[in-house]
Amino acid sequence: MAHPVLPVFLPFAGCPTRCIFCAQDKQTGLNPFGTEDKGVARALDTLSASLKERAARQAEAVELAFFGGTFTAQPEKIQEACFTSLQPWLEQGLVAAVRCSTRPDAVNAGQLARLKALGLRTVELGIQSFSSLALSKARRGYTREQALDACALVREAGLTLGVQLMPGMPGVDAQTFQSDITQALAMNAAFLRVYPCLVLKGTELERIWRVGAYTPWSLAQTVQELARALLATGKAEVPVARVGLPLTEDFVQYILAGPAHPALGAIVQAEALYHYIYSHTAGKDVMLLRLPKNYQGFFWGERGEMRDRWAALGLSGENIIWEEKQNDT
Repeated sequence: MAHPVLPVFLPFAGCPTRCIFCAQDKQTGLNPFGTEDKGVARALDTLSASLKERAARQAEAVELAFFGGTFTAQPEKIQEACFTSLQPWLEQGLVAAVRCSTRPDAVNAGQLARLKALGLRTVELGIQSFSSLALSKARRGYTREQALDACALVREAGLTLGVQLMPGMPGVDAQTFQSDITQALAMNAAFLRVYPCLVLKGTELERIWRVGAYTPWSLAQTVQELARALLATGKAEVPVARVGLPLTEDFVQYILAGPAHPALGAIVQAEALYHYIYSHTAGKDVMLLRLPKNYQGFFWGERGEMRDRWAALGLSGENIIWEEKQNDT
């Protein structure tokens, strides 16, 4: 991302229904906003205070992100109020750009053009899967065709397209997820977010899981499939902006099952890098390896779990050179 993202969470704001896996109130610690505008007004007041504080200390510009609901399904007056509140900060340059997350069935060409004129630059579509079967099982309320059409609409509007996927949700097996990755890349997504499905307290998915009608992915399967996905997105030079939900202390108490791990992203990156290097060395010992310095954070794995696997390839701390050049993919 060109600028750090400052999220503004509007849980359930504009959402026409609640999906079986969704518990945004648990994730954000905020009460559901629904369609009423008082919650949004409070969020904007909090945002204004945060931006004033950033301005006072001359902090770098941010990209503001309206997350946690269906932004484009809210009443137009609320959408416009959000952008009106940002105008002074956009003019000052403290807010460099604005993005929002929304559902594929809540966008149209006229609306996107209007929001772009107000300052919107990026739309993240919470697609979850391009499989109509999976979408039906999760009660998302739209089809594969609507998801594809929405991707096209965002790009045709001249906006940056982000795609959010949920591996392991009902109806999404390993093959379906890899197909979802392929489809997202085919739709020219500029970046992806990948949130493996978790069973959260108070959701419909909890009920389905408790009666044995749903089995979440294991951590091991999740790591393998996400590593495969990273290899595909890396080859396409499309970044994955996020892997997994942030596991705050308040949030973890609501997780009942599923591949939750505080270092999931790092573990997946390490696994993907291992497979990449292994595939290019054809089982031969590696005499010297040069890597960007910012790979150090995940190269050896969680608690050094990758050391033996790297050693089997002939790699240790002595024949790895960490270069200053950073790599974002």
